[in-house]
Amino acid sequence: MSASSTKTSKSPPSPSPSPSSFSFDMSTGFPSKPILKPEQIGFCVQALTFFKSKQHQQNPHHFSLIEQEFSILQDHRMRVSEVNTNCSVAKLHVNCRKNRYSDVVPFDANRVVLDPCKDHRPSAMGYINASYITAEANPSESVSRFIATQGPLTETFEDFWEMVLQNNCPAVVMLTKLVDHHRIQKCGDYFQAENGPRLFGDISTVTKTITTTDSSLVLRHMEVNREELEDPPLPVLHIQYPEWPDHGVPYDTLAVRDIFRRLCHLPSSKGPIVVHCSAGIGRTGTYCAIHNTIQRILIGDMTALDLVKTISTFRSQRMGMVQTLDQYVFCYEAIIDELQDLISDSKVPDTLK
Repeated sequence: MSASSTKTSKSPPSPSPSPSSFSFDMSTGFPSKPILKPEQIGFCVQALTFFKSKQHQQNPHHFSLIEQEFSILQDHRMRVSEVNTNCSVAKLHVNCRKNRYSDVVPFDANRVVLDPCKDHRPSAMGYINASYITAEANPSESVSRFIATQGPLTETFEDFWEMVLQNNCPAVVMLTKLVDHHRIQKCGDYFQAENGPRLFGDISTVTKTITTTDSSLVLRHMEVNREELEDPPLPVLHIQYPEWPDHGVPYDTLAVRDIFRRLCHLPSSKGPIVVHCSAGIGRTGTYCAIHNTIQRILIGDMTALDLVKTISTFRSQRMGMVQTLDQYVFCYEAIIDELQDLISDSKVPDTLK
C-alpha cells in the first residue's frame, strides 16, 4: 500500500451549503473555493455578530454568558433512573460487553439497529453502541445527519463496518488516539491495514490511499464491501484527528474546521456521517455541534444560533454530548473562526459592511 503526503494551507478550503456551489481540486476531489450567495453572506454576518457578542457578556455574578449556558445544560442532565428506563437494550446482559463504558449507552428510541439477519445472537436485538443524531425537525438535504458512536472494541469491529454498510455512510470521523499517554486504550484498531484487505466476518475493507495534512489529519480513502456480493464497494473517507485530547480541546480550531470543510458538501441523502471518539459523547458531540450549526446558518436557519437548544437536542438523542465547559466554549470559537473566514473569503455587500 502506498502512502502520499500533501500540504494544506493554514486556512483550509471553504464550504458552500450546496454541492453544486463548489469548485473542486481535481487531485483530491475536495472542495476548494466557496461560492456563497449574497444572502448566505448576510446569514454569516448576522450569526457572527450574535456569537461574538456572547463572548464578552457577563451576568451580575461575573460569569460569562457562555458559562451560564453550559451550567443550564448541566442542570438538565438525565438522571440515572431515566437512563435505566430509556436504555433497556443496552443494559441487556448479552450486550453489556459491547459497551466500552457502562455509563455511556444509546437510548432505545434512536439507537442504530443492525440487520437482525446478521445477528448471530437474536437476543442481542441487533445491538451496537451507536445513536442517530440530528438537530432539526425537518432536516435539509444540505444539513448532515450523524451517527455518534463509541470507539469500536475488538469484538465490535464487524458490527461497526456492518453499520457503515447498512447505513451507506460516506465518511467516518475519528477524534481520538488508539491509546492515550497513560497507555489506556481509547479505541480498537478497526481501520489500519499493512497490506491488502482486512476481513471482519464477511466484510472486507481496503485502504486505497493515505494522506496526511498540515492540520494533523490522517485521511484514508477506503472501500468497504461484502465478500460474497458482487455489488460495487462503498467508498468511505476515514478522517482521523488523533491530537484532540480526551475531555479537552485542541490548541486551535484549524483541524476541526478542516474536517468540516472536507465533509460539509456531502448531501444528507448520501447517508449519515459516523463520528466517534472514545465514549462517543464529548469530542463527538462537540464536532457534531460545530458542523451542524455552521451548515444551518448557511441555509438561513437562524434557530442554529441557540447552541443550548442544539446540544439539548443532541443530549436527548445521546447522553452527555459535549461533556465539558472547555468543549462548549470551543464550539463557539470554532463557529466564530469559520464564519469569519467565510466572510473574509467572500464579497460582502456594501449593505452588510
